[in-house]
Amino acid sequence: MNTILVADDESEIRSYLGTALGCQGYHVEFADNGEDVLSRVHPDNRHGRAEVALILLDVLMPYMDGLQTLEGLRRICPEVPVIMLSGVSSAGNIVSAMKGGATDFLAKPVSYQDLSNAIQKALPTTGRDPVAAKPTYLEAEPILPVVGAWSKKLDLLLQRIGTSDVPVLLQGETGVGKEVLARKLHAKSYRAGRPFLKLNCAALPSELVESELFGYERGAFTGAFKNTPGKFEMANQGTILLDEIGDMDFKLQAKLLQVVQDHEFLRLGAKETVKVDVRVMAATHCNLEQAIVEGRFREDLYYRLNIIDIQIPPLRDRRDEILPLADYFLRTHATPDKPPLSLSRMLRDALLEHEWPGNIRELENVMRRYLVLRNDEAVADDLFRRAHRRSIALGRAPLTAQRAVVGDAGAANSGSPRLNGGSEKEPSAPEPLDSSILKGVDTAHRAAEAEVIIAALNAALWNRKQAATLLKIEYKALLYKMKKLGIGDKKSLG
Repeated sequence: MNTILVADDESEIRSYLGTALGCQGYHVEFADNGEDVLSRVHPDNRHGRAEVALILLDVLMPYMDGLQTLEGLRRICPEVPVIMLSGVSSAGNIVSAMKGGATDFLAKPVSYQDLSNAIQKALPTTGRDPVAAKPTYLEAEPILPVVGAWSKKLDLLLQRIGTSDVPVLLQGETGVGKEVLARKLHAKSYRAGRPFLKLNCAALPSELVESELFGYERGAFTGAFKNTPGKFEMANQGTILLDEIGDMDFKLQAKLLQVVQDHEFLRLGAKETVKVDVRVMAATHCNLEQAIVEGRFREDLYYRLNIIDIQIPPLRDRRDEILPLADYFLRTHATPDKPPLSLSRMLRDALLEHEWPGNIRELENVMRRYLVLRNDEAVADDLFRRAHRRSIALGRAPLTAQRAVVGDAGAANSGSPRLNGGSEKEPSAPEPLDSSILKGVDTAHRAAEAEVIIAALNAALWNRKQAATLLKIEYKALLYKMKKLGIGDKKSLG
């Protein structure tokens, strides 16, 4: 069983990492400062103790920080992989860590999947069963089901594209499922049994992207202790996905063009070229044609990658997929202690009305939250608040949930309610009221709101969007108030 040493001065972080690693079958030991780490791995102190296979090392620690500790580790045990952790993942920290000999760099908070992927990449086998251990490229994300009209049409296209071997460019907003489609294409190709590797070009500084893609020779830079292959070599005979390629450094694009065009490249510090057979896919949320005009993206690289161009529409334009995908995520993330849930009518309406700026990824997170909270009203309310905050951020400034549709309670008695509030000034120092008076005012206020909303709905023949226009409030604000006031559909009132 592999032993992993977790070095972090925060007990909560140590506890979380210990639990996560234990669930994956690793034996875990802990240290809360750099001196403890160096003492634990020093040859004089190894007698009778398990050999450390990997170290998780926090950048910020007392007495001796992570970068200083890393320097000491590379003198004592240069072969042990070290994954750096930091809540401040600045480019400077990342560059210093990687040049100092770190195997990988993870930003806090560390997700379970990112931790698992980083460890599997650093260790040749898992601590549970070396025979059954699988390379990182087989750890694919779940393939989403084909549930809507657009995805069914796309699936037919993927059958033809998958069997070809040309580069593919996937364009769409963040979270629409570009990586999922890339994995589908790989699974349908003759390379399906070969590696599928991904690199996020926006997640690392350009000098690290270059070493990650093309590898480096021993001595190429400080911290290069051995010859290290890059992702292109590791993906030989398989597929590589270059995510967020629109953010790749302009100078590095020339070297990438050589690989796409000639299937060969130079490692950093090497003199001989390396030949590879790799299918290249690229994904971006950027407008690459605009980037070409602005001089941020090479036109020749664009046309090399853009043989097959798939434009993925946002989830708000694929509303027939929202509910089937929500059901799928509920089943996928259900556990024995949290069995699957069904979608209530209220939650279904909330899901269909939401704009989903985060697309499928946001929908998945909402369903995971629903499984934890198990409260459909709380989840629906959260969706409304998100939309409300987003509207304010975009300058729309909709009515808040606390603002009355009908100005004040006095309008209920006057018979002439005012939409969007009144113009009268409120007293600067109102007299204190007892709870019975406040309750009566609140009841009258709610009754007045309900009366105005129902009148608007009747005038619009119960078309809620037209009613919202008549009331001069946002559609989602109307839905929220109808729910709070207990206003259902026309049948339920009749």
